Amino acid sequence: MRKTQIVLMTGLLAGLLALSGCATKADSLPPLKTVDSLDLNRYLGSWYEIARYQHQFEKTLVGAKADYSLRDDGRIQVVNSGLKTTLDGKFISVKAVAWRPDEAVPGALKVKFFNLFTSDYLVFGLDEENYQWALVGNNNRKYLWFLSRTPTVSDELLAKMKAIAVQQGYDLEKLFMVPQKER
Repeated sequence: MRKTQIVLMTGLLAGLLALSGCATKADSLPPLKTVDSLDLNRYLGSWYEIARYQHQFEKTLVGAKADYSLRDDGRIQVVNSGLKTTLDGKFISVKAVAWRPDEAVPGALKVKFFNLFTSDYLVFGLDEENYQWALVGNNNRKYLWFLSRTPTVSDELLAKMKAIAVQQGYDLEKLFMVPQKER
């Protein structure tokens, strides 16, 4: 190896080692505490996004919702949809499949998009009596969704959902309230 390559490799290695020692807030947080019970049959149906963290694949969507249905193989068909930019915008939808990888952890699901990549879908808040609202995220706290069976929720319920998210380590400064059409 030439001297410049050795210097470059040594510098790159030193930089990677230094970065590996840096912990972000998300790295120092414990895993989300998922719900103790999740009846997938009761979870099926339509859920409106009340609020979420903005992310590349959904940042231009409003009126967003998710529809869950049971497939013949026992997995869950997921159809995420929304309107581009405005509530009168172009309708967009994406299909995925979800499943529970470990029956001992009922609130932890996996979702696969485009048959290419898999993501955690961790239910950490739920109206366990009526299945009318849910909170979903992931362990690194980069994703967060407040879901409801209705396009809007009361101020009291929104405050409850926010409190649960904060208790689980989420920063609500990044929370985006998703515009929804009334039924």
